[in-house]
Amino acid sequence: MADLLEEDYSLVEKNSLYRCLDKVLQHKEQLFGHLHQRWQDLFGARFEVLLYDLTSTYFESDSVFEETDKRQFGYSRDKRSDCVQVVIGLIITPEGFPLAYEVLPGNTSDKTTLRDFLRKIEEQYGKAERIWLMDRGIPTEEVLAEMRSSDPPIYYLVGTPKGRLSKLAADLLERPWQSVRPGVEVKVLPQENELYLLAQSQDRLNKERAMRRRQLKALWKRLGQLKQMKLNARNLLLKLGEAKGRYPTAWRLIDIRFPEPTTESNATFGFALNRQKLRQARRREGRYLLRTNLCGREPAELWEFYIQLVEIEAAFKNLKDDLVLRPIFHQLEYRIEAHIFVAFIAYCLHVTLRARLRRLAPGLTPRAVLDKFATIQMLDVHFPTTDGRTLILSRYTHPEPDHRLLLEELNLTLPAQPPPRISSRGKLLNPS
Repeated sequence: MADLLEEDYSLVEKNSLYRCLDKVLQHKEQLFGHLHQRWQDLFGARFEVLLYDLTSTYFESDSVFEETDKRQFGYSRDKRSDCVQVVIGLIITPEGFPLAYEVLPGNTSDKTTLRDFLRKIEEQYGKAERIWLMDRGIPTEEVLAEMRSSDPPIYYLVGTPKGRLSKLAADLLERPWQSVRPGVEVKVLPQENELYLLAQSQDRLNKERAMRRRQLKALWKRLGQLKQMKLNARNLLLKLGEAKGRYPTAWRLIDIRFPEPTTESNATFGFALNRQKLRQARRREGRYLLRTNLCGREPAELWEFYIQLVEIEAAFKNLKDDLVLRPIFHQLEYRIEAHIFVAFIAYCLHVTLRARLRRLAPGLTPRAVLDKFATIQMLDVHFPTTDGRTLILSRYTHPEPDHRLLLEELNLTLPAQPPPRISSRGKLLNPS
């Protein structure tokens, strides 16, 4: 970085970069406001449909922090309940353009976040007729009522818990199926100021059924192995608990007769398949219930809206994997938030590149482009001179034809090769 900026190495020394983190976080809202306008200018981005979801990122630490610290134990999406974490709430468009995000305490409940985000978006971008897409577990009945009564109205399309499907089963049974695309059918049930949409997807059915069968087969095999072991009641219960944690979906379909408390090493238990629960699970596989106040929209359009939620899952995966959001090594809370902010700046560059590629090469992904450009590297070539000094040439590798094609299409120009340097006894001298 110092070579590319033609500056001394001290500019990019680790502690200097850490101190830079102390200055960037205050510009977060201004940056998102700027990007909002730039994405509109460059790509005609629209922000009427917003995807909202939350994730968590953990720290390799088992410390207990004060209540005012955002690093807390909570529900971990990363299956790391043994580590403290922070929760990240994110709002993006269906094209992946982020509109806002917040870093929340690690013990934040999803249901407590939506109202603040609604207010934040209105304060930063003004009131507008927006459609919010969310998964079940985020909105409460109270917040949904506030969204319906808002002026202008705030529209929503959310998933609902499967328990509500049982309550509406009788009414939905009388409704006919409507095909919205090959392999997808829906039933529409109007309610007061709302609409319920029962969707049935053949692809989702096949996926969920295959997952359930794999789990059930593996759990049945494990229970058979435990039945052959000579264990006391305590150790047997521990191993049964381990099996429950590993195969939670299949566990709900099994009736377990637990061992009697005893210290003997031959405790026994029984298990059997609950066929009634299996039939209920089979009827629900591939089906999900949606709820919306977009009462005038076509069922196909509503279903297309909802499946766009996969975009926010891809955004979280991108942040955690490609952009290396974790591990986080900072100890100061404001630097932790600044680290996350830098990761989001990288994500903004990522989605901007994707939007440009969509026009130039629809089949090319940002990851493929970055992997291709990663082969262009800079290196230092050292030439000793007769007077004991060293001539240093910093050079980047010559672009291949496919590199040059990408650079031309993206309207990018590589910088000029840096001038040579001369070192003398550990010091760099100007060659002139």
